[in-house]
Amino acid sequence: MNLISKLIDTGNYLQQRRLAWGNSGNMSARYSEDSMIMTGSGTNMGDLTEDDFVRVNIDSQKWEGTKWPSKEIPMHRSIYLSRSDANVIIHASPFWSTLIACSEQKIDSKLFIESMYYLQAISYVDYFHPGSTELGKGVARAGEEANVIFLKNHGVIVFDDSFEEAKMRIETLELACKMVVLSKASSIPLSVLSEETAQDFVENSVYKRGGKK
Repeated sequence: MNLISKLIDTGNYLQQRRLAWGNSGNMSARYSEDSMIMTGSGTNMGDLTEDDFVRVNIDSQKWEGTKWPSKEIPMHRSIYLSRSDANVIIHASPFWSTLIACSEQKIDSKLFIESMYYLQAISYVDYFHPGSTELGKGVARAGEEANVIFLKNHGVIVFDDSFEEAKMRIETLELACKMVVLSKASSIPLSVLSEETAQDFVENSVYKRGGKK
């Protein structure tokens, strides 16, 4: 399956699970060392076709395709430039994650197995207008140490080395955000694991090694 087909499948996956809605959000995948395939401007994640994608040069930002690229080129390119391990980027505004992004609440990764693995490094970026150079620079700094980034009053961005891991990362984030909000609303306190336990899990657990859980 080629990159565009995988991006189309991912868009359907995100919308079916209510992790994306309407024409909000965008995605990209690294095509080569100096280029990426990106969703076009105004496209609907759950209704993508091959004509909805453009190829963008990461350095020059010049593009090829029948549509204009998403205005979020600066944000995507900043991650590809700073993180050689980034092959897939998802920017979306799922409800619970965006609710957290529109608040002062922080998310603790030490809640459950998947959150310790996929959310061990979370960064937060202040509000900058979509598509702005300032947002790109903020994401570049935040992405140096984190694969999960909250964009203040905007949404979230996650990235990984594969489509499957990127999807799992955003699903885990949405679940953790929902747990935090509903815990507060229902006055059911969450039991947060210790920093030592989480660190031991990341370093010594067999989770994900060789595909074994």
